[in-house]
Amino acid sequence: MYRLLVVDDEEKIRKLIRKYAEFEGHQVTEAENGMEAVELVRRSPEGFDLVIMDVMMPELDGFSAAGEIRKASPMPVLMLSARGEEYDRIHGFELGVDDYVVKPFSPKELMLRVNAIMNRARPQEESAKRRQVALEGLCIDFDARVVTVDGQRAELSPKEYELLTYLVENKGLALTREMLITNVWGYDFYGDDRTLDTHIKLLRKSLGPYSRFIVTLRGVGYRFDA
Repeated sequence: MYRLLVVDDEEKIRKLIRKYAEFEGHQVTEAENGMEAVELVRRSPEGFDLVIMDVMMPELDGFSAAGEIRKASPMPVLMLSARGEEYDRIHGFELGVDDYVVKPFSPKELMLRVNAIMNRARPQEESAKRRQVALEGLCIDFDARVVTVDGQRAELSPKEYELLTYLVENKGLALTREMLITNVWGYDFYGDDRTLDTHIKLLRKSLGPYSRFIVTLRGVGYRFDA
């Protein structure tokens, strides 16, 4: 059971999501604009497991609200939008949004995405030993989830970090697009190759001079060479 905060200025959208979420056993709290959502999270930062939020809303838009929520809590955020342009997706991912769903959407698919996000967000308890990797000026502390570039901390989104981790752990191997999507997003991912390309672009930007470690294999996928 997850505690979901559903934020949309359209009541029928909130009720539709609530219906499917509660059917799966989740607990739902509703907010009709971004400002209300931010206040709810500020009052109870541990009160929600995930936020499902529309982009276009009065008072405070979804992107701005997601930024404010991130200041109060690291909880996952799934954005809803009637706009599917690449700029909007990139902007959302740069803010650390975990997923982006374009309206109209399938409620069943939305719940699958919620479950996939929460499965990835669960803390990994298997390894108590601290793991770190240094590749020239690129340093990765896997347990602290901290990446530094030439001594400066790189602000990676959760998905950028997971993608980098998978690439590094399979250093030198040719990784197909299907392998990357399956192992980073999960078997129940309902997106397309553009999502992977967008995150590779953002990750390269975050790595600065070490973006050269991510090699594009035309018609295949990517390889991490360091």
